[in-house]
Amino acid sequence: MTVLLAILAIILALAALVAALISVLTRSTVTAVLAAGLVSLMSSVLFLVLAAPDVAMTEAAIGSGLTTFLFFFVLGRIRREGKS
Repeated sequence: MTVLLAILAIILALAALVAALISVLTRSTVTAVLAAGLVSLMSSVLFLVLAAPDVAMTEAAIGSGLTTFLFFFVLGRIRREGKS
């Protein structure tokens, strides 16, 4: 691994860590879900930098895309049922 890739990996890991902290510490549910999706997205880019493209694609599709969609779908259902 070159020095540039190591620096990029450290930056991505720090960004994922900050997003994880935001996800845990925020009081807004929407912000927490978005930050959790950002953690998965940063992890997928980190996997790509670490030469694991199949793991990166899986993490981006399932961890970032599908899980975030599922959280928002459930939040919408809960809000609709709470109003009725």
